Amino acid sequence: MRLVRIVVIAKAPVAGLAKTRLIPALGAQGAALLAQRMLQHTLATALASKLGTVELCTAPDRADPAWLPFDLPKNIIWSAQGEGDLGARMARAAVRTIQSNESVILIGTDCPAISTGTLHYAARALQDHDASIVPAFDGGYSLLGLKYFHPGLFDNMTWSTSTVAHETLARMAQIGWQAKVLPMLHDIDEPADIRWLPPDWGYNAVAAPT
Repeated sequence: MRLVRIVVIAKAPVAGLAKTRLIPALGAQGAALLAQRMLQHTLATALASKLGTVELCTAPDRADPAWLPFDLPKNIIWSAQGEGDLGARMARAAVRTIQSNESVILIGTDCPAISTGTLHYAARALQDHDASIVPAFDGGYSLLGLKYFHPGLFDNMTWSTSTVAHETLARMAQIGWQAKVLPMLHDIDEPADIRWLPPDWGYNAVAAPT
């Protein structure tokens, strides 16, 4: 089986920078604390999968003081997202991984429902598919697995819209790729999404607008 690298695309969980759309429900500090928990949960899940290297691809980069307060796992590697929109940043991470003869699984920190099982399913799919994808209920995707790189998956995409997953799959079909579509999951982006957090995280009492 080809080596798989899990690349976690993340912002520093700093008040006013992370999860800003949750501020109306949680406040700036509360949103940042949730962002920190989701980051730690995502890294723990990625490491527990034991699929391969876990890379934290960050904005700002590791040298920025924003990262100093956070005790993150030692057995990850760090990289910088660099400039550009989300597509440019993900493309940069994907191409360098694939050029090193690894498959890549790109995830953010917005989907606590991604489990070790999800990651293994996505990795196994890359044995006989060109890509794997976990669509999100909001129309985006929570995970993108790639065996090969093609810039058309990232260029000129209207990110953070309800058509991203559909458009990504359409582009894969246009270039002749076979994609494995995994079960849809919930991202935590808006106040109404708080209901989808794990029950034991203690957010059940938060009044999430509908």
